[in-house]
Amino acid sequence: MEKKEAEQKPLDDSNSTHKSDTSLVDKPAAAATDMAITSIPSTLLPQPSWFTAKRLLAVFCVINLINYVDRGTIASNGVNGKRRTCKPNGTCSSGSGIQGEFNLNNFQDGVISSAFMVGLLVASPIFASFAKRVNPFRLIGVGLTVWTIAVVGCGFSFNFWFIAICRMLVGVGEASFISLAAPFIDDNAPVAQKTAWLGTFYMCIPTGIAVGYVYGGLVGDHLNWRWAFWIEALLMLPFAVLGLVMKPLQLKGFSHLGSKKPLTSPLSAYPEEAVSNCSNGLLPTREDSKDGSKGAPSNLNDLTRFWKDLKMLHLEKIYVINVLGYIAYNFVIGAYSYWGPKAGYNIYHMKNADMMFGGVTVISGIFGTLAGGFVLDRMTSTIPNAFKLLSVATFLGAIFCFAAFCFKSLYVFIPLFAIGELLVFATQGPVNYVCLHCVKPSLRPLAMAMSTVSIHLFGDVPSSPLVGVVQDHINNWRVTALILTAILFIASGIWFIGIFLHSVDRFDEDSEDQISDAERSKSQPLLKGKSSEQIEVSIESS
Repeated sequence: MEKKEAEQKPLDDSNSTHKSDTSLVDKPAAAATDMAITSIPSTLLPQPSWFTAKRLLAVFCVINLINYVDRGTIASNGVNGKRRTCKPNGTCSSGSGIQGEFNLNNFQDGVISSAFMVGLLVASPIFASFAKRVNPFRLIGVGLTVWTIAVVGCGFSFNFWFIAICRMLVGVGEASFISLAAPFIDDNAPVAQKTAWLGTFYMCIPTGIAVGYVYGGLVGDHLNWRWAFWIEALLMLPFAVLGLVMKPLQLKGFSHLGSKKPLTSPLSAYPEEAVSNCSNGLLPTREDSKDGSKGAPSNLNDLTRFWKDLKMLHLEKIYVINVLGYIAYNFVIGAYSYWGPKAGYNIYHMKNADMMFGGVTVISGIFGTLAGGFVLDRMTSTIPNAFKLLSVATFLGAIFCFAAFCFKSLYVFIPLFAIGELLVFATQGPVNYVCLHCVKPSLRPLAMAMSTVSIHLFGDVPSSPLVGVVQDHINNWRVTALILTAILFIASGIWFIGIFLHSVDRFDEDSEDQISDAERSKSQPLLKGKSSEQIEVSIESS
Protein backbone atom coordinates (compact mmCIF):
# COMPACT_ATOMS: atom_id res chain seq x y z
CA MET A 1 0.00 0.00 0.00
CA GLU A 2 1.38 3.40 -0.96
CA LYS A 3 1.86 6.19 1.53
CA LYS A 4 -0.93 8.29 0.09
CA GLU A 5 -3.37 5.39 0.37
CA ALA A 6 -2.32 4.80 3.95
CA GLU A 7 -3.01 8.39 4.88
CA GLN A 8 -6.48 8.34 3.34
CA LYS A 9 -7.53 4.98 4.84
CA PRO A 10 -9.45 5.27 8.13
CA LEU A 11 -8.31 3.51 11.27
CA ASP A 12 -10.23 0.25 11.09
CA ASP A 13 -8.77 -2.99 12.55
CA SER A 14 -11.11 -5.17 10.52
CA ASN A 15 -9.73 -3.91 7.19
CA SER A 16 -6.16 -2.85 7.93
CA THR A 17 -3.22 -5.23 7.59
CA HIS A 18 0.12 -4.90 9.34
CA LYS A 19 2.73 -4.46 6.66
CA SER A 20 6.11 -2.82 6.69
CA ASP A 21 6.69 0.91 6.93
CA THR A 22 3.48 1.84 5.11
CA SER A 23 0.94 0.18 7.40
CA LEU A 24 -1.19 2.11 9.86
CA VAL A 25 -0.37 2.02 13.56
CA ASP A 26 -2.02 -0.53 15.79
CA LYS A 27 -4.94 0.25 18.03
CA PRO A 28 -2.94 0.99 21.24
CA ALA A 29 -0.76 3.45 19.34
CA ALA A 30 -3.83 5.12 17.85
CA ALA A 31 -5.35 5.38 21.32
CA ALA A 32 -2.19 7.01 22.61
CA THR A 33 -2.33 9.45 19.72
CA ASP A 34 -5.92 10.41 20.55
CA MET A 35 -4.98 10.91 24.21
CA ALA A 36 -2.08 13.15 23.22
CA ILE A 37 -4.26 15.30 21.00
CA THR A 38 -7.03 15.60 23.57
CA SER A 39 -4.44 16.70 26.11
CA ILE A 40 -3.99 19.94 24.15
CA PRO A 41 -5.65 22.78 26.09
CA SER A 42 -9.09 23.52 24.67
CA THR A 43 -8.25 27.23 24.51
CA LEU A 44 -5.62 26.44 21.88
CA LEU A 45 -7.94 24.44 19.65
CA PRO A 46 -10.11 26.14 16.99
CA GLN A 47 -13.32 27.39 18.59
CA PRO A 48 -16.75 27.77 16.96
CA SER A 49 -17.39 31.06 15.20
CA TRP A 50 -20.59 33.04 14.95
CA PHE A 51 -19.94 33.30 11.24
CA THR A 52 -21.37 30.94 8.71
CA ALA A 53 -20.35 31.18 5.07
CA LYS A 54 -23.50 33.12 4.13
CA ARG A 55 -23.13 35.49 7.07
CA LEU A 56 -19.55 36.15 6.03
CA LEU A 57 -20.66 37.00 2.49
CA ALA A 58 -23.46 39.26 3.76
CA VAL A 59 -21.16 41.15 6.17
CA PHE A 60 -18.44 41.63 3.55
CA CYS A 61 -20.99 42.83 0.98
CA VAL A 62 -22.28 45.47 3.41
CA ILE A 63 -18.73 46.63 4.16
CA ASN A 64 -17.93 46.82 0.45
CA LEU A 65 -21.14 48.74 -0.17
CA ILE A 66 -20.25 51.32 2.50
CA ASN A 67 -16.77 51.69 0.99
CA TYR A 68 -18.17 52.57 -2.40
CA VAL A 69 -21.00 54.69 -1.01
CA ASP A 70 -18.19 56.86 0.37
CA ARG A 71 -16.66 57.15 -3.12
CA GLY A 72 -19.99 58.23 -4.57
CA THR A 73 -20.60 60.60 -1.66
CA ILE A 74 -17.34 62.55 -2.09
CA ALA A 75 -18.24 63.13 -5.76
CA SER A 76 -21.91 64.04 -5.23
CA ASN A 77 -23.10 67.59 -5.71
CA GLY A 78 -24.57 67.70 -2.20
CA VAL A 79 -21.19 66.96 -0.55
CA ASN A 80 -18.65 68.10 -3.12
CA GLY A 81 -20.67 71.23 -3.90
CA LYS A 82 -19.47 74.12 -6.04
CA ARG A 83 -16.93 76.89 -5.58
CA ARG A 84 -17.64 80.52 -4.89
CA THR A 85 -18.48 82.69 -7.89
CA CYS A 86 -18.26 86.44 -8.28
CA LYS A 87 -20.23 88.64 -10.64
CA PRO A 88 -18.74 91.61 -12.49
CA ASN A 89 -20.35 94.01 -10.01
CA GLY A 90 -18.32 92.43 -7.18
CA THR A 91 -21.13 90.37 -5.65
CA CYS A 92 -19.91 86.88 -4.70
CA SER A 93 -21.83 83.76 -3.81
CA SER A 94 -20.75 81.65 -0.85
CA GLY A 95 -20.57 78.41 -2.78
CA SER A 96 -21.56 75.07 -1.29
CA GLY A 97 -20.16 71.81 -0.01
CA ILE A 98 -16.46 71.05 0.35
CA GLN A 99 -15.41 73.07 -2.68
CA GLY A 100 -17.37 76.13 -1.59
CA GLU A 101 -16.39 76.04 2.09
CA PHE A 102 -12.66 75.70 1.42
CA ASN A 103 -12.79 77.75 -1.82
CA LEU A 104 -11.04 75.03 -3.85
CA ASN A 105 -10.18 75.35 -7.50
CA ASN A 106 -11.01 72.46 -9.83
CA PHE A 107 -7.54 70.94 -9.51
CA GLN A 108 -7.71 70.89 -5.71
CA ASP A 109 -11.22 69.50 -5.87
CA GLY A 110 -9.99 66.70 -8.12
CA VAL A 111 -7.24 65.91 -5.62
CA ILE A 112 -9.82 65.59 -2.85
CA SER A 113 -11.84 63.11 -4.88
CA SER A 114 -8.88 60.88 -5.80
CA ALA A 115 -6.55 61.28 -2.77
CA PHE A 116 -7.79 57.99 -1.26
CA MET A 117 -6.12 56.22 -4.20
CA VAL A 118 -2.67 57.17 -2.86
CA GLY A 119 -3.30 55.40 0.43
CA LEU A 120 -4.94 52.44 -1.33
CA LEU A 121 -2.03 51.87 -3.72
CA VAL A 122 0.65 52.20 -1.02
CA ALA A 123 -1.08 50.17 1.70
CA SER A 124 -2.53 47.28 -0.33
CA PRO A 125 0.76 45.34 -0.77
CA ILE A 126 1.76 46.17 2.82
CA PHE A 127 -1.40 44.61 4.26
CA ALA A 128 -1.00 41.62 1.94
CA SER A 129 2.54 41.07 3.22
CA PHE A 130 1.53 41.37 6.87
CA ALA A 131 -1.09 38.66 6.29
CA LYS A 132 1.73 36.12 6.64
CA ARG A 133 2.47 37.29 10.17
CA VAL A 134 -0.83 38.61 11.51
CA ASN A 135 -4.22 36.96 11.27
CA PRO A 136 -5.83 38.39 8.09
CA PHE A 137 -9.20 38.86 9.78
CA ARG A 138 -7.53 41.03 12.41
CA LEU A 139 -5.89 43.07 9.64
CA ILE A 140 -9.32 43.77 8.18
CA GLY A 141 -10.43 44.96 11.62
CA VAL A 142 -7.42 47.28 11.86
CA GLY A 143 -8.05 48.62 8.36
CA LEU A 144 -11.72 49.30 9.02
CA THR A 145 -10.80 51.10 12.24
CA VAL A 146 -8.40 53.36 10.33
CA TRP A 147 -11.13 53.91 7.72
CA THR A 148 -13.69 54.89 10.36
CA ILE A 149 -11.35 57.34 12.11
CA ALA A 150 -10.30 58.87 8.78
CA VAL A 151 -13.90 59.38 7.66
CA VAL A 152 -14.71 61.07 10.98
CA GLY A 153 -11.70 63.31 10.32
CA CYS A 154 -13.15 64.23 6.92
CA GLY A 155 -16.24 65.54 8.72
CA PHE A 156 -14.08 67.67 11.04
CA SER A 157 -11.85 69.04 8.26
CA PHE A 158 -10.93 72.72 8.44
CA ASN A 159 -8.83 73.19 5.29
CA PHE A 160 -7.74 71.54 2.03
CA TRP A 161 -4.64 69.78 3.37
CA PHE A 162 -6.43 68.25 6.36
CA ILE A 163 -9.20 66.69 4.29
CA ALA A 164 -6.70 65.55 1.64
CA ILE A 165 -4.69 63.67 4.29
CA CYS A 166 -7.88 62.18 5.74
CA ARG A 167 -8.89 60.94 2.28
CA MET A 168 -5.47 59.27 1.90
CA LEU A 169 -6.03 57.49 5.22
CA VAL A 170 -9.44 56.36 3.99
CA GLY A 171 -7.57 54.60 1.17
CA VAL A 172 -5.18 53.03 3.69
CA GLY A 173 -8.09 51.64 5.67
CA GLU A 174 -9.83 50.32 2.58
CA ALA A 175 -6.65 48.59 1.38
CA SER A 176 -6.81 45.82 4.00
CA PHE A 177 -10.36 44.92 3.08
CA ILE A 178 -9.82 45.03 -0.69
CA SER A 179 -6.78 42.72 -0.44
CA LEU A 180 -8.20 40.14 1.97
CA ALA A 181 -11.99 40.01 1.59
CA ALA A 182 -12.08 38.13 -1.73
CA PRO A 183 -9.82 35.26 -0.52
CA PHE A 184 -12.08 34.81 2.55
CA ILE A 185 -15.18 34.64 0.34
CA ASP A 186 -13.55 32.22 -2.09
CA ASP A 187 -12.50 29.96 0.80
CA ASN A 188 -16.02 29.62 2.14
CA ALA A 189 -18.20 29.70 -0.97
CA PRO A 190 -19.78 26.40 -2.10
CA VAL A 191 -17.74 24.80 -4.86
CA ALA A 192 -20.50 25.16 -7.44
CA GLN A 193 -21.14 28.83 -6.59
CA LYS A 194 -17.69 30.37 -6.07
CA THR A 195 -17.87 32.79 -9.00
CA ALA A 196 -21.47 33.72 -8.21
CA TRP A 197 -20.44 34.64 -4.65
CA LEU A 198 -17.55 36.74 -5.95
CA GLY A 199 -19.93 38.36 -8.43
CA THR A 200 -22.33 39.21 -5.60
CA PHE A 201 -19.49 40.81 -3.67
CA TYR A 202 -18.28 42.92 -6.61
CA MET A 203 -21.82 43.91 -7.52
CA CYS A 204 -21.57 46.30 -4.57
CA ILE A 205 -19.15 48.50 -6.53
CA PRO A 206 -21.57 50.08 -9.05
CA THR A 207 -24.42 49.87 -6.55
CA GLY A 208 -22.46 51.64 -3.80
CA ILE A 209 -21.27 54.46 -6.05
CA ALA A 210 -24.82 55.13 -7.31
CA VAL A 211 -26.24 55.03 -3.78
CA GLY A 212 -23.47 57.41 -2.72
CA TYR A 213 -24.56 59.98 -5.32
CA VAL A 214 -28.12 59.93 -3.97
CA TYR A 215 -27.08 59.73 -0.30
CA GLY A 216 -24.62 62.60 -0.60
CA GLY A 217 -27.21 64.78 -2.30
CA LEU A 218 -29.88 64.12 0.31
CA VAL A 219 -27.66 64.62 3.35
CA GLY A 220 -25.95 67.65 1.85
CA ASP A 221 -29.26 69.32 1.07
CA HIS A 222 -31.05 68.55 4.34
CA LEU A 223 -28.22 68.57 6.91
CA ASN A 224 -24.64 69.50 6.08
CA TRP A 225 -21.92 67.86 4.00
CA ARG A 226 -20.01 66.98 7.19
CA TRP A 227 -22.88 64.80 8.42
CA ALA A 228 -22.53 62.58 5.35
CA PHE A 229 -19.11 61.44 6.60
CA TRP A 230 -20.13 61.10 10.23
CA ILE A 231 -23.09 58.88 9.32
CA GLU A 232 -20.80 56.72 7.15
CA ALA A 233 -18.42 56.28 10.08
CA LEU A 234 -21.30 55.34 12.35
CA LEU A 235 -22.41 52.68 9.88
CA MET A 236 -18.89 51.21 9.57
CA LEU A 237 -18.06 51.27 13.31
CA PRO A 238 -19.80 47.94 14.22
CA PHE A 239 -17.85 46.12 11.51
CA ALA A 240 -14.55 47.60 12.69
CA VAL A 241 -15.32 46.42 16.23
CA LEU A 242 -16.33 43.00 14.89
CA GLY A 243 -13.00 42.60 13.14
CA LEU A 244 -11.05 43.52 16.26
CA VAL A 245 -12.85 41.68 19.06
CA MET A 246 -14.45 38.61 17.49
CA LYS A 247 -12.68 35.27 17.23
CA PRO A 248 -10.36 35.70 14.24
CA LEU A 249 -11.17 33.65 11.18
CA GLN A 250 -8.56 31.61 9.40
CA LEU A 251 -7.56 32.20 5.79
CA LYS A 252 -6.54 29.22 3.69
CA GLY A 253 -2.77 28.86 3.42
CA PHE A 254 -1.95 31.04 6.43
CA SER A 255 -1.03 30.36 10.03
CA HIS A 256 -3.68 30.14 12.75
CA LEU A 257 -3.80 31.93 16.07
CA GLY A 258 -0.78 34.12 15.52
CA SER A 259 1.78 31.69 14.12
CA LYS A 260 4.07 33.38 11.67
CA LYS A 261 4.27 30.45 9.26
CA PRO A 262 1.84 29.60 6.51
CA LEU A 263 0.00 26.34 7.00
CA THR A 264 -0.37 23.69 4.36
CA SER A 265 -4.01 23.19 5.30
CA PRO A 266 -6.42 25.82 6.62
CA LEU A 267 -8.93 23.15 7.58
CA SER A 268 -6.59 21.28 9.92
CA ALA A 269 -4.24 23.74 11.56
CA TYR A 270 -3.70 22.03 14.89
CA PRO A 271 -4.33 18.38 14.01
CA GLU A 272 -1.52 18.57 11.49
CA GLU A 273 0.87 20.00 14.05
CA ALA A 274 -0.31 17.93 16.98
CA VAL A 275 0.33 14.62 15.23
CA SER A 276 4.01 15.30 14.68
CA ASN A 277 4.90 15.30 18.39
CA CYS A 278 1.76 13.86 19.97
CA SER A 279 3.74 11.14 21.72
CA ASN A 280 5.18 13.84 23.98
CA GLY A 281 1.76 15.25 24.78
CA LEU A 282 2.99 18.69 23.79
CA LEU A 283 1.74 21.22 21.29
CA PRO A 284 4.47 21.31 18.64
CA THR A 285 5.53 23.93 16.16
CA ARG A 286 6.17 22.64 12.66
CA GLU A 287 9.60 23.47 11.32
CA ASP A 288 9.43 21.50 8.12
CA SER A 289 7.48 22.33 5.02
CA LYS A 290 5.65 19.66 3.07
CA ASP A 291 8.71 18.93 0.97
CA GLY A 292 10.78 18.28 4.07
CA SER A 293 12.89 21.41 3.93
CA LYS A 294 13.36 23.69 6.89
CA GLY A 295 11.09 26.69 7.20
CA ALA A 296 12.36 30.21 6.65
CA PRO A 297 14.35 31.66 9.57
CA SER A 298 12.26 33.78 11.88
CA ASN A 299 14.64 36.72 11.36
CA LEU A 300 14.19 36.72 7.59
CA ASN A 301 13.87 40.30 6.43
CA ASP A 302 10.24 41.10 5.64
CA LEU A 303 11.17 43.20 2.64
CA THR A 304 13.21 40.36 1.16
CA ARG A 305 10.29 38.00 1.65
CA PHE A 306 7.95 40.49 0.00
CA TRP A 307 10.14 40.82 -3.08
CA LYS A 308 10.51 37.05 -3.28
CA ASP A 309 6.72 36.62 -3.23
CA LEU A 310 6.32 39.43 -5.74
CA LYS A 311 8.78 37.74 -8.10
CA MET A 312 6.92 34.43 -7.79
CA LEU A 313 3.67 36.24 -8.52
CA HIS A 314 4.92 37.89 -11.69
CA LEU A 315 6.46 34.69 -13.00
CA GLU A 316 2.93 33.23 -13.15
CA LYS A 317 1.92 33.81 -16.78
CA ILE A 318 -1.79 33.27 -16.14
CA TYR A 319 -1.79 35.96 -13.46
CA VAL A 320 0.11 38.45 -15.63
CA ILE A 321 -2.19 37.96 -18.63
CA ASN A 322 -5.25 38.28 -16.42
CA VAL A 323 -4.05 41.55 -14.86
CA LEU A 324 -2.96 43.02 -18.21
CA GLY A 325 -6.45 42.44 -19.59
CA TYR A 326 -7.94 43.88 -16.41
CA ILE A 327 -5.80 47.04 -16.77
CA ALA A 328 -7.06 47.67 -20.31
CA TYR A 329 -10.62 46.99 -19.17
CA ASN A 330 -10.35 49.34 -16.18
CA PHE A 331 -8.81 52.04 -18.35
CA VAL A 332 -12.10 52.22 -20.26
CA ILE A 333 -14.44 51.80 -17.28
CA GLY A 334 -12.64 54.50 -15.28
CA ALA A 335 -12.87 57.00 -18.13
CA TYR A 336 -16.53 56.09 -18.72
CA SER A 337 -17.40 56.85 -15.10
CA TYR A 338 -15.61 60.21 -15.14
CA TRP A 339 -16.29 61.55 -18.65
CA GLY A 340 -19.48 59.63 -19.54
CA PRO A 341 -22.04 62.22 -18.35
CA LYS A 342 -20.16 65.09 -20.01
CA ALA A 343 -19.78 63.15 -23.28
CA GLY A 344 -23.47 62.22 -23.19
CA TYR A 345 -24.47 65.84 -22.62
CA ASN A 346 -22.36 67.07 -25.55
CA ILE A 347 -23.21 64.27 -28.00
CA TYR A 348 -26.88 63.69 -27.24
CA HIS A 349 -27.77 66.89 -25.34
CA MET A 350 -29.06 64.94 -22.34
CA LYS A 351 -30.82 67.13 -19.79
CA ASN A 352 -30.10 64.78 -16.87
CA ALA A 353 -26.86 63.16 -18.02
CA ASP A 354 -25.74 62.33 -14.46
CA MET A 355 -28.96 60.51 -13.61
CA MET A 356 -29.18 58.77 -16.98
CA PHE A 357 -25.61 57.48 -17.02
CA GLY A 358 -25.82 56.62 -13.34
CA GLY A 359 -29.05 54.68 -13.79
CA VAL A 360 -27.75 52.72 -16.79
CA THR A 361 -24.50 51.90 -14.96
CA VAL A 362 -26.26 50.71 -11.79
CA ILE A 363 -28.77 48.47 -13.57
CA SER A 364 -26.23 47.06 -16.01
CA GLY A 365 -23.63 46.70 -13.26
CA ILE A 366 -25.89 44.73 -10.92
CA PHE A 367 -27.33 42.35 -13.49
CA GLY A 368 -24.10 42.02 -15.46
CA THR A 369 -21.91 41.25 -12.45
CA LEU A 370 -24.34 38.66 -11.08
CA ALA A 371 -24.86 37.10 -14.51
CA GLY A 372 -21.12 36.72 -15.11
CA GLY A 373 -20.68 34.76 -11.88
CA PHE A 374 -23.67 32.49 -12.47
CA VAL A 375 -22.70 31.78 -16.10
CA LEU A 376 -19.16 30.73 -15.17
CA ASP A 377 -20.48 28.46 -12.43
CA ARG A 378 -22.84 26.82 -14.94
CA MET A 379 -19.94 26.38 -17.37
CA THR A 380 -17.91 24.82 -14.49
CA SER A 381 -15.53 27.22 -12.81
CA THR A 382 -12.11 26.64 -14.32
CA ILE A 383 -9.42 29.08 -15.38
CA PRO A 384 -9.73 28.35 -19.14
CA ASN A 385 -13.53 28.73 -18.95
CA ALA A 386 -13.08 32.01 -17.08
CA PHE A 387 -10.82 33.33 -19.85
CA LYS A 388 -13.37 32.25 -22.47
CA LEU A 389 -16.11 34.16 -20.69
CA LEU A 390 -13.86 37.20 -20.14
CA SER A 391 -12.85 37.34 -23.80
CA VAL A 392 -16.28 36.73 -25.32
CA ALA A 393 -18.25 38.98 -22.94
CA THR A 394 -15.78 41.86 -23.34
CA PHE A 395 -15.69 41.49 -27.14
CA LEU A 396 -19.48 41.51 -27.45
CA GLY A 397 -19.76 44.34 -24.92
CA ALA A 398 -17.25 46.39 -26.93
CA ILE A 399 -19.29 45.87 -30.09
CA PHE A 400 -22.50 47.11 -28.46
CA CYS A 401 -20.83 50.11 -26.78
CA PHE A 402 -18.99 51.05 -29.98
CA ALA A 403 -22.18 50.79 -32.02
CA ALA A 404 -24.06 52.87 -29.45
CA PHE A 405 -21.77 55.87 -29.95
CA CYS A 406 -22.10 55.55 -33.74
CA PHE A 407 -25.82 56.37 -33.67
CA LYS A 408 -27.04 59.94 -33.40
CA SER A 409 -30.37 59.04 -31.79
CA LEU A 410 -30.46 59.03 -28.00
CA TYR A 411 -33.21 56.39 -28.04
CA VAL A 412 -30.94 54.01 -29.94
CA PHE A 413 -27.87 54.86 -27.89
CA ILE A 414 -29.37 54.07 -24.47
CA PRO A 415 -30.44 50.41 -25.08
CA LEU A 416 -27.27 49.56 -27.04
CA PHE A 417 -25.02 51.11 -24.38
CA ALA A 418 -26.97 49.38 -21.58
CA ILE A 419 -26.51 45.96 -23.21
CA GLY A 420 -22.83 46.73 -23.80
CA GLU A 421 -22.25 47.68 -20.17
CA LEU A 422 -24.14 44.61 -18.96
CA LEU A 423 -21.78 42.39 -20.97
CA VAL A 424 -18.72 44.33 -19.87
CA PHE A 425 -19.64 44.14 -16.17
CA ALA A 426 -20.07 40.35 -16.49
CA THR A 427 -16.27 40.12 -16.21
CA GLN A 428 -16.09 41.11 -12.52
CA GLY A 429 -16.60 37.63 -11.06
CA PRO A 430 -14.47 35.67 -13.57
CA VAL A 431 -11.49 38.05 -13.55
CA ASN A 432 -11.20 37.85 -9.77
CA TYR A 433 -11.75 34.07 -9.84
CA VAL A 434 -8.67 33.73 -12.07
CA CYS A 435 -6.69 36.06 -9.82
CA LEU A 436 -7.49 33.91 -6.77
CA HIS A 437 -7.07 30.47 -8.31
CA CYS A 438 -3.95 30.86 -10.48
CA VAL A 439 -1.68 31.34 -7.43
CA LYS A 440 -1.21 29.26 -4.31
CA PRO A 441 -3.28 30.28 -1.26
CA SER A 442 -0.42 31.95 0.60
CA LEU A 443 0.01 34.39 -2.31
CA ARG A 444 -3.67 35.25 -2.82
CA PRO A 445 -3.76 38.41 -0.64
CA LEU A 446 -0.68 39.75 -2.43
CA ALA A 447 -2.21 38.75 -5.80
CA MET A 448 -5.38 40.73 -5.02
CA ALA A 449 -3.36 43.67 -3.71
CA MET A 450 -1.09 43.89 -6.74
CA SER A 451 -4.05 43.47 -9.07
CA THR A 452 -5.76 46.41 -7.35
CA VAL A 453 -2.61 48.51 -7.52
CA SER A 454 -2.04 47.69 -11.20
CA ILE A 455 -5.55 48.33 -12.49
CA HIS A 456 -5.65 51.71 -10.76
CA LEU A 457 -2.07 52.82 -11.36
CA PHE A 458 -2.10 51.91 -15.07
CA GLY A 459 -5.85 51.90 -15.66
CA ASP A 460 -8.41 54.37 -14.35
CA VAL A 461 -5.93 56.84 -12.78
CA PRO A 462 -4.22 57.86 -16.08
CA SER A 463 -7.24 57.23 -18.32
CA SER A 464 -9.25 60.32 -17.32
CA PRO A 465 -6.51 62.90 -18.00
CA LEU A 466 -5.39 61.09 -21.18
CA VAL A 467 -8.94 61.09 -22.54
CA GLY A 468 -9.09 64.79 -21.66
CA VAL A 469 -5.92 65.39 -23.70
CA VAL A 470 -7.40 63.52 -26.68
CA GLN A 471 -10.61 65.53 -26.47
CA ASP A 472 -8.70 68.81 -26.26
CA HIS A 473 -6.78 67.80 -29.38
CA ILE A 474 -9.65 66.59 -31.62
CA ASN A 475 -12.54 68.49 -29.99
CA ASN A 476 -15.12 65.81 -30.87
CA TRP A 477 -16.67 63.83 -28.03
CA ARG A 478 -18.13 61.15 -30.32
CA VAL A 479 -14.74 60.34 -31.84
CA THR A 480 -13.09 60.45 -28.41
CA ALA A 481 -15.68 58.01 -27.03
CA LEU A 482 -15.14 55.64 -29.98
CA ILE A 483 -11.36 55.70 -29.51
CA LEU A 484 -11.78 54.95 -25.81
CA THR A 485 -14.28 52.13 -26.40
CA ALA A 486 -11.93 50.47 -28.92
CA ILE A 487 -9.54 49.69 -26.05
CA LEU A 488 -12.07 47.09 -24.85
CA PHE A 489 -11.16 45.05 -27.95
CA ILE A 490 -7.55 45.05 -26.71
CA ALA A 491 -8.69 43.77 -23.31
CA SER A 492 -10.68 41.01 -25.01
CA GLY A 493 -7.65 40.01 -27.10
CA ILE A 494 -5.37 39.81 -24.07
CA TRP A 495 -7.82 37.58 -22.20
CA PHE A 496 -8.23 35.47 -25.37
CA ILE A 497 -4.52 34.60 -25.13
CA GLY A 498 -5.14 33.21 -21.65
CA ILE A 499 -7.38 30.46 -23.05
CA PHE A 500 -4.39 28.79 -24.70
CA LEU A 501 -1.92 29.06 -21.82
CA HIS A 502 -1.33 26.04 -19.63
CA SER A 503 -3.15 26.67 -16.38
CA VAL A 504 -3.32 24.91 -13.02
CA ASP A 505 -5.91 25.65 -10.37
CA ARG A 506 -3.75 26.16 -7.28
CA PHE A 507 -6.58 26.52 -4.79
CA ASP A 508 -5.41 23.44 -2.82
CA GLU A 509 -1.72 23.58 -3.65
CA ASP A 510 -0.65 24.36 -0.07
CA SER A 511 -2.86 21.61 1.34
CA GLU A 512 -1.63 18.17 2.30
CA ASP A 513 -5.09 17.11 3.47
CA GLN A 514 -6.96 17.98 0.32
CA ILE A 515 -10.71 17.61 0.23
CA SER A 516 -12.51 16.77 -2.99
CA ASP A 517 -14.99 19.17 -4.52
CA ALA A 518 -17.82 16.75 -3.78
CA GLU A 519 -16.84 16.45 -0.13
CA ARG A 520 -16.38 20.23 0.18
CA SER A 521 -19.83 20.94 -1.28
CA LYS A 522 -21.48 18.54 1.18
CA SER A 523 -19.52 19.66 4.22
CA GLN A 524 -20.50 22.25 6.78
CA PRO A 525 -19.16 25.77 6.15
CA LEU A 526 -15.55 26.20 7.20
CA LEU A 527 -16.43 28.81 9.79
CA LYS A 528 -19.06 26.70 11.47
CA GLY A 529 -16.86 23.85 12.68
CA LYS A 530 -17.19 22.56 16.25
CA SER A 531 -14.15 22.35 18.45
CA SER A 532 -15.62 19.35 20.22
CA GLU A 533 -15.53 17.15 17.12
CA GLN A 534 -13.09 14.25 17.34
CA ILE A 535 -9.97 14.66 15.18
CA GLU A 536 -9.13 11.57 13.16
CA VAL A 537 -5.51 11.10 12.10
CA SER A 538 -3.42 8.51 10.32
CA ILE A 539 0.12 7.85 11.53
CA GLU A 540 2.84 5.92 9.84
CA SER A 541 4.52 3.35 12.01
CA SER A 542 8.22 3.75 12.32
